[in-house]
Amino acid sequence: MASFDDISGDFAFLDEWDDRYKYLIDLGRNLEPYPEAVRDEAHKVRGCASQVWLDAQRDGDAIVLKGDSDAHIVKGLVALLIALYSGKSAQEILATDPEAALAPFDLKDHLTPQRSNGLHSMIKRIRAIAEQDKPV
Repeated sequence: MASFDDISGDFAFLDEWDDRYKYLIDLGRNLEPYPEAVRDEAHKVRGCASQVWLDAQRDGDAIVLKGDSDAHIVKGLVALLIALYSGKSAQEILATDPEAALAPFDLKDHLTPQRSNGLHSMIKRIRAIAEQDKPV
């Protein structure tokens, strides 16, 4: 999967929103397959109109995220958030300002309110995972 910076650069290169949506869909298609064992209620993200699942595993100090959705654009948003957060420590995840990181994508002006709510629910879930994982 491409790095968040590479995705941001590619996205900025695309002028038309139709192309940007296609790019998001391609990001989602390139996600690592989501394990069936964690496609359950415990891993489902609440607040999303489509079905979204997120799983987090530890790799040393890093939190490794996997995700999936049954909607193409939302799956692309899952991929975008995985690129932003996966592989970081809990402290790094919590120190990342999602609004600032995602601002260059101008998503809030081009996503439906339902997708925007879903994006915020995914971010909230990732931050909650990091909160539970951080050392006291």
